Amino acid sequence: MGGEAPEPQRLSRAMSFGGGGGGWVPEEALHLVMGYVDDPRDRESASLVCRLWHRIDALTRKHVTVPFCYAVSPERLLARFPRLESLAVKGKPRASMYGLIPEDWGAYARPWVSELAAPLECLKALQLRRMVVTDEDLAELVRTRGHMLQELKLDKCTGFTTDGLRLVARCCRSLRTLLLEECQIEDHGSEWIRDLAVSNPNPVLTTLNFHMTDLQVTPADLELLAKNCKSLISLKIGGECDLSNLINFFRAASTLEEFAGGTFDEQGELTKYQNVKFPSRLCSLGLTFMGTNDMPILFPFSAVLKKLDLQYTFLTTEDHCQLIAKCPNLIVLAVRNVIGDRGLGVVADTCKKLQRLRIERGDDDPGVQEEQGGVSQVGLTAIAVGCRELEYIAAYVSDITNGALESIGTFCKKLYDFRLVLLDREERITELPLDNGVRALLRGCPKLRRFALYLRPGGLSDVGLGYIGQCSGNIQYMLLGNVGESDDGLIRFALGCGNLRKLELRSCCFSERALALAMLHMPSLRYAWVQGYKASQTGRDLMLMARPFWNIEFTPPNPDNADRLMENGEPGVDSQAQVLAYYSLAGKRLDCPQSVVPLYPA
Repeated sequence: MGGEAPEPQRLSRAMSFGGGGGGWVPEEALHLVMGYVDDPRDRESASLVCRLWHRIDALTRKHVTVPFCYAVSPERLLARFPRLESLAVKGKPRASMYGLIPEDWGAYARPWVSELAAPLECLKALQLRRMVVTDEDLAELVRTRGHMLQELKLDKCTGFTTDGLRLVARCCRSLRTLLLEECQIEDHGSEWIRDLAVSNPNPVLTTLNFHMTDLQVTPADLELLAKNCKSLISLKIGGECDLSNLINFFRAASTLEEFAGGTFDEQGELTKYQNVKFPSRLCSLGLTFMGTNDMPILFPFSAVLKKLDLQYTFLTTEDHCQLIAKCPNLIVLAVRNVIGDRGLGVVADTCKKLQRLRIERGDDDPGVQEEQGGVSQVGLTAIAVGCRELEYIAAYVSDITNGALESIGTFCKKLYDFRLVLLDREERITELPLDNGVRALLRGCPKLRRFALYLRPGGLSDVGLGYIGQCSGNIQYMLLGNVGESDDGLIRFALGCGNLRKLELRSCCFSERALALAMLHMPSLRYAWVQGYKASQTGRDLMLMARPFWNIEFTPPNPDNADRLMENGEPGVDSQAQVLAYYSLAGKRLDCPQSVVPLYPA
């Protein structure tokens, strides 16, 4: 349920039997065959064959992802798929991760838990993403599903405390995965971890992740967890726990393959950490506050590392070069742009198996950047040429050229997710617009399904927008920022996006009318979020896109806060108009905050 997998095998002609009413093929055989069809698009196609196939799909569907919590009601989902074993529900728009959505916006987990937990008798796994979850919700979930819940993933959620986690830990005897990454959780103590380790007579926990939370943890609790949960494979912790205090934990966690979150409270004191011995199976690691003199702790087993996260370290460009040169088997690498072009050159020369590369934004201090260097077309070109197995690239860059994008299209044939942000740090970019490079990338990467391009004014012309429309026939999700010159470019773009299902636009020059017309030209579009455009105070022209089952939510611009900036320099939440439009079988949303104006036809 994370990033999309490469294109699966489509339904073959073998699934064409059955005719209008199942033909000569017994219903039992259809049940068996449908059990082997996992791709949701194949499932959707099969369910449209006839009523029998529709019913069998409903009875055999084991997993559903609800891409937006207001797109369908829990009651309707239950009626359609009564035997689900796994359910994922996504809430607030992605923009909430960057402070662009009000806290009281909505996306409450209550109806999904209260109306589905008990009736879905086969439910074993639940994932909620960017939703408001309360302790009462967790108590209801435990009461109805605690006896068979195997996976609970609360991803970037808010609203609950460690009291709710204690209920989960005490009562969910079959829990194998508990994920709380980047959640905002009120900490009432670490007893929940102790309960997780001792409450169950035969602990089967394999994955515990509360990374990037403020939850504190004691080494004794982690040691107890490792001793009792003999199948623990992955642990990612939050708060601050010095690595030197985890020696006994690592000794007990013999099955551990992934760890993230340990800190170096005293950088450079290698003698303090020299007794830390990682488990022999460990192949995925992300340490916090690691500095230059602390790196040798990784050297003895760097050759077996498959995943390395250096985003929260204090390493320099040279440190990255030295460490990555010892990691030839990396499949996943996450860094900040302090790695520089030189570091990416080492990645290209060393990591021939690399499939996922994430280069996050680092220190914006010009002095630091000048000293360490940033990422530009030089580094991206080296990566494209040297790492031919790449499937995912996400990068913040200081400079870029058409040639670098063309190189990615030429060499990265397995790419299915590409995201690039051009920072506004440099006064002059080597080559703009990027029209031809974007066209070459899209043409050269036929497996691309997700595409994000956040540039700066002048980064992509109307012609370039037209190229994206022409060459993105298979892309289903797209984020574009600071692109285009006029409404004409947006319409050119829309005319070519036949399969686009989700679109996000930010800081573009388009008019309200053009936005509405563009939505009408994209037949597969199910969700659109736009911020930073030529908005009216009422959103009147947005009504041009009105149609059955299409909800439009408008957040008017607030002139009183037009100049208010957040700490990172971005406009405040309510300073710019926003539009959220989406298909919904649930009808009008009943929990809109006052800042949001639902628009409906007269």
